[in-house]
Amino acid sequence: MENAEEGNQTTISTFTILGFGNDPKLQIPFFLVFLIVYNVTMAGNIIIIVLVVSDHHLHTPMYFFLGNLSCLETCYTSTLLPRMLASFLTGDRTISVGGCFIQLYWFGFLVVAECYLLAVMSYDRYLAICKPLHYATLMNGKLCFLLSAGSWLCGITVMTIVISLMSQLHYCGPNEIDHFFCELTPVINLSCSDTTLVTLVSLTVSVIDTIPSCLLTLMSYVCIITTILRIPSSTGRKKAFSTCSSHLIVISIFYGSLIFVYALPKKEALQEVYKIFSVFYTVLTPLINPLIYSLRNEEVKEALRRTVNKCRISK
Repeated sequence: MENAEEGNQTTISTFTILGFGNDPKLQIPFFLVFLIVYNVTMAGNIIIIVLVVSDHHLHTPMYFFLGNLSCLETCYTSTLLPRMLASFLTGDRTISVGGCFIQLYWFGFLVVAECYLLAVMSYDRYLAICKPLHYATLMNGKLCFLLSAGSWLCGITVMTIVISLMSQLHYCGPNEIDHFFCELTPVINLSCSDTTLVTLVSLTVSVIDTIPSCLLTLMSYVCIITTILRIPSSTGRKKAFSTCSSHLIVISIFYGSLIFVYALPKKEALQEVYKIFSVFYTVLTPLINPLIYSLRNEEVKEALRRTVNKCRISK
């Protein structure tokens, strides 16, 4: 440990991320599993981004938001998994205090942005299904940009406030983070300063960012399902359900695990359970977005075929 310094500098230089345990027999299997997950996640989301940008058939509000989501989850996954993979491979679980704060900032910023972006996407589906005649007028290009930019801006604002407060804390030891990344609550709990204010602020923003956006999403889907049930044609109902079912799967996993970890009271005995639920929203959601929500969509698959054919012709 270093000597105590004045200001907002810490008295320890590194944290140790405990991860999923110290059993050497599990490190290589964990590395291989998460490496596959990372590669599939990156490949799937990058394909979606390329298709949305390059194929003019996908230049619609729905795919504009989907491209934003894939871009967000590409950054989101890269914030956590490369560092985790390196620790599995090398056994080095230490991270500098500054590096931990940077990871926490980007992770928190992207999680908050995803909360709002998923709510925006559900609102887009609500307008498309419940108000189809007014959809083109209501969901115009300017509104799409503002809703998307607002989602990213909310994430930046929230985490700037939280990290600014955390940077004023002192860390005197212990320095072990009982998680697989620099997660907010374990890092705050390691401080030897008074954490009342930052704990209150982090809990407040967690509730504000998750609960209202989740309720807005649920309200949108209640209206959507009610409208779908009124469709006289069974074919029409099936098509409408298929449009929204994948999105509903993604948000159920994401919001359910996020609310359990952040918005409910913490219990020390459930720390291992919190880790498992954290895997759902940090690893599973970015993975299933391209696999379920996008690549099963007929328009996306058709755009992929067109792009592959163009590449073949150009050769």
